[in-house]
Amino acid sequence: MVYKEFQDLKISALGMGAMRLPVVDGKNAEIDEEKTAGMVAYAMEQGINYYDTAWGYHCGNSELVMGRVLKKYPREKFFLATKFPGYDLSNMDKVEEIFERQLEKCGVDYFDFYLFHNVCEMNIDAYLDEKYHIYDYLMEQKENGRIRHLGFSAHASCEVMKRFLDAYGAQMEFCQIQLNWLDWSFQDAKAKMELLSEYQIPVWVMEPLRGGRLCNLQQEEVEKLNALRPQESAAGIAFRFLQALPQVVVTLSGMSDFEQLKENIRTFESEQPLNQEEFDALQEIAADMLKSKTVPCTSCRYCVSHCPQGLDIPSLLGLYNEHSYTEGGFIAPAALMAVPEDKKPGACVGCRNCEAVCPQQIKISEAMADFVSRMK
Repeated sequence: MVYKEFQDLKISALGMGAMRLPVVDGKNAEIDEEKTAGMVAYAMEQGINYYDTAWGYHCGNSELVMGRVLKKYPREKFFLATKFPGYDLSNMDKVEEIFERQLEKCGVDYFDFYLFHNVCEMNIDAYLDEKYHIYDYLMEQKENGRIRHLGFSAHASCEVMKRFLDAYGAQMEFCQIQLNWLDWSFQDAKAKMELLSEYQIPVWVMEPLRGGRLCNLQQEEVEKLNALRPQESAAGIAFRFLQALPQVVVTLSGMSDFEQLKENIRTFESEQPLNQEEFDALQEIAADMLKSKTVPCTSCRYCVSHCPQGLDIPSLLGLYNEHSYTEGGFIAPAALMAVPEDKKPGACVGCRNCEAVCPQQIKISEAMADFVSRMK
């Protein structure tokens, strides 16, 4: 197992995520605890020492099951991470109640790593609002030793992440972002990495395989990957991409069965990062994959000055692309929650003034109408 140094700790480069544990009869809320225990036992034997759960995973049952499973092992043998569920605004005034319950659910006296969960457009104002005393309370728990390391996860734009960092960055020890070879450009993960580097904050990776999408490829895409590294699986190449980024400390993988776990552990027995030529070739493959399901907006912003509704068309098209390619998900809906009603896609009147000046000849009005229908 490859290990990374973080402050005075030695952490396995592969962490076990507990968002996609094996379940019974396809029921997300009903975790197969016996299979989970077997996977954790094997992970421990093979050197994985980082386990990541959260309040909402598996309908609230992930923390309970991981707490019971990990109880079998000496506390100093593993690092446990969980998060404050700020993705739900109704939780904002319950930080103390939730934190105490999380310790109880996990059966521990402290968390090695604790995160502000999913900082994004929807909740940034609440996270920064002092009346909820979330930051103050979590810092108090850190001072009391019940949180060893404090960080945050984010699905936000760079602008929102910077707002959070400007407020709390001096005390943030790590940040967890969605990072993979497709999102390097698609979700502007490269810029997010650069922003975190400015604050000297190391990176934890979530969605390294984009929910399995980067393992379920079209035959043409598979052939292109095989041409890069014939000896590697699609998952292996995705992990080697991350190994080429020195800022990355932990890569979390939500492994649902033994075969996934074993394959990922085999990959992390060594570091074989992509070279620059392979890295660049992978980005070309990513660009080709996106062409079929996204519109080619370059954010030139010619359209904005011609929109009678004053819509931020490039930003809306960016969210449209994310929602279209992912075929749903929570990122676009969460971001749109922070947009005034008169600036959302549904405010488009279909005048096509924007299309008359679009260098890419995007049918913007049709994209806005499609976006509205997808959000219903």
